[in-house]
Amino acid sequence: MIRIGLVGVGKIAHDQHIPALAGDKRFELVAAASRSKPDLGGIPVFHDIEEMLANGPDLDAVALCTPPQARRETALSALRAGKHVFLEKPPGATVSEVAELAAVARAHGVVLFTSWHSRFAAGVPQAKAWLASRKISRLAIEWREDVRRWHPGQTWIWQAGGMGVFDPAINALSILTEIMPAEVFVTDARLQVPENVQSPIAGHVAMTTLDGAAITADLDFLQTGPQTWDITAWTDDGVLKLSLGGAELTIDGKACEVGENREYPGLYDRFATLVARGESEVDVRPLTLVADAFMIGTRETVEAFIE
Repeated sequence: MIRIGLVGVGKIAHDQHIPALAGDKRFELVAAASRSKPDLGGIPVFHDIEEMLANGPDLDAVALCTPPQARRETALSALRAGKHVFLEKPPGATVSEVAELAAVARAHGVVLFTSWHSRFAAGVPQAKAWLASRKISRLAIEWREDVRRWHPGQTWIWQAGGMGVFDPAINALSILTEIMPAEVFVTDARLQVPENVQSPIAGHVAMTTLDGAAITADLDFLQTGPQTWDITAWTDDGVLKLSLGGAELTIDGKACEVGENREYPGLYDRFATLVARGESEVDVRPLTLVADAFMIGTRETVEAFIE
């Protein structure tokens, strides 16, 4: 049994982490840390990770669901206390801090897991297998959602390090880096930034591979009505499309049987396996693509965002 503590009990923790942990007999949620002090049905809730580590029950692991800007120090506290660490996506506010966390995990003999939940969407493994033996000429990402619906009141997402529209779009990039047979590189980016915040609300990113496949990502945080989370790949042997964030897969317009979508149960299954093996899994490729887009992207100031 892996005794785990949860740090940051917000929307994603309530919606995904707590139910996934409850459904996996290898884990026992024994403590949490959250300044909001939610009622978790008898599970002790502490102000922060330091109080949880000092005064809480014995822990084997910690899952961090805090905003990325606050992730580094919290993760360091857990790793240095000898706890395995599960990082909600994105794994950090910067690429270099994740490398630091990996080094600390190695030094203390514990597991670090950079989780990318969209890679565990039902259609992703089959899409990866199908693309592995085909030549991709073009791939298009369309990731458009309503920030007011999915991130109400989450002001951190607009601050430096919060990534704005790339907070959801990094899910698409995590799928992209999982299913592509070759490495992906950013070549251009155009970012639209509201005049009253620090992070983009929309954007277009151009990417490629060493083989010259043209990859585009069109991103929008203001789409109302039906939401769009699609990835389409044109190959020398047909067209593949992942929809609903990877939950549905079609090939040449024909729906494929992919089974139930179980992203977070899949993540915790993977984490339990890593802990049993004593192996870390640290992948920063999606975060690197975001960093590169910010580095070379041109910025256009647009009207203020008012929630």
